Amino acid sequence: MSKILKVKTGSKFEESGSYSRLVAVDNWIYVSNTAGRNPETQEIPADVIEQTGQVFANIERALTAAGSSLADVVMSRVFIQDPAQVPAVMDFIGTKFRGINPATTVTCPPLGSTVYKVELEVTAYRGASQAECEEIRIA
Repeated sequence: MSKILKVKTGSKFEESGSYSRLVAVDNWIYVSNTAGRNPETQEIPADVIEQTGQVFANIERALTAAGSSLADVVMSRVFIQDPAQVPAVMDFIGTKFRGINPATTVTCPPLGSTVYKVELEVTAYRGASQAECEEIRIA
C-alpha cells in the first residue's frame, strides 16, 4: 500500500484553505503553489528577486522535510504577476535549476494578492537526482 506524507508549515492559508504545503505519495512529491512570505517574520520582500529567493527557501524547506531536495524537481510551474519581470525572474530561477533542468511552465496570471510578485509550484521525484539521466537535443 502507498504511503502518503503531508507537510504543513503552519501557514494560516493552509489552515483556512485546508491544504498541505507538500504531499508525497511514495516517491512522488507535490509542492503547492508557494509565495515568498518569510515563515518567521511573515513579511514578503518588495523586490521580485528577493521574493523569488524566499519562494525557493520555502520550497527547499518543505522538500527537506520530505527527504528530498531541489535536485529532485522534475517539473516547475512559475507564476509571475508582471510580464515585464519574466526575464529577471527566469534568470534567477536559472541559477537555482542549472543542471537540474526540470520541465517548466511560465505564465503571468493575477495572483492572490498584489503583494505577491511571483509564486512557484513544483513536482519532484525522490531520488531523481541520483538517477541516470539522458539528455537529447532535437534542435
